[in-house]
Amino acid sequence: MPLWFPLTVLSAFFLATSDATTKRALTGRNEYLVTWLRIVPTLPLFLIPLPFIPVPKLGDDFYFCIMTGLPLEAVAIILYTKALKLSPLSLTLPLLSLTPLLLLVVPYLLLGERISPTGGAGIMLIALGGYLLNTGRGETGILAPLKALAREKGALCMLAVAAIYSVTSTLGKRAIAASSPLFFAAVYLPLLVLVLTPVALYKSRGELGPALRNGTVNAALLPAVCYTLQALTHVYAVNMTNVAYMIAVKRLSLLFGVLYGHYLFKEQGGIVSTLIMLAGVFLIVTGG
Repeated sequence: MPLWFPLTVLSAFFLATSDATTKRALTGRNEYLVTWLRIVPTLPLFLIPLPFIPVPKLGDDFYFCIMTGLPLEAVAIILYTKALKLSPLSLTLPLLSLTPLLLLVVPYLLLGERISPTGGAGIMLIALGGYLLNTGRGETGILAPLKALAREKGALCMLAVAAIYSVTSTLGKRAIAASSPLFFAAVYLPLLVLVLTPVALYKSRGELGPALRNGTVNAALLPAVCYTLQALTHVYAVNMTNVAYMIAVKRLSLLFGVLYGHYLFKEQGGIVSTLIMLAGVFLIVTGG
């Protein structure tokens, strides 16, 4: 089994855990502050080792990817948290399945990566299974996430996130190829925190002090730890295989999300959808 696969599954697990605990932390709290607290531990974790990480020879390609990806990533993280807060998971999470479909095109345009027919079929199965995973639970049926775009701000936010992630994931791999996984993580993630800090502090002005006393910081601690771990496993895994394959398998986070939804939020998951996604994973691992 290729090493990128277990790393990606771990990344998916940590992401789902971070999402579920973030949704709990958002109850009655400022989403900008929670977003910032969720990612701020990456600042010391990746910045402190930076002096001890070998600095690769950096070219214009690296700086282009960093400067282009950072603002897009910041917007995506804010929209992601807004989606978790504004709308039910059943109407937002399925839309993330669109990212693997977009990654059939974007990496080819930016990296020249080609997808095998078997790998492409696997990606489409994962996207289909991920979409179906959280649909069909309410009165509006299987088209609920698409219908929600007309009335649910959270669903619209998540659609934008899916599109942005198809670009930032590709730019991230391009930057890693122009440097190294550890160096990229040690530079990119702290810079992302610095970009989001003034926005978060402005949007949550007057709330930072009380956050230390009202449990907001404690509520954001587990989401922050899990987010950091998913980022670390992500940067290593994406450097080992095609971006489309890695991100498609990472959408197994939706499966973990179903389990969390069942145990934490008393939601029901779909067996058929799960089997479709697992079939897609099998095709990618064996034939991609």
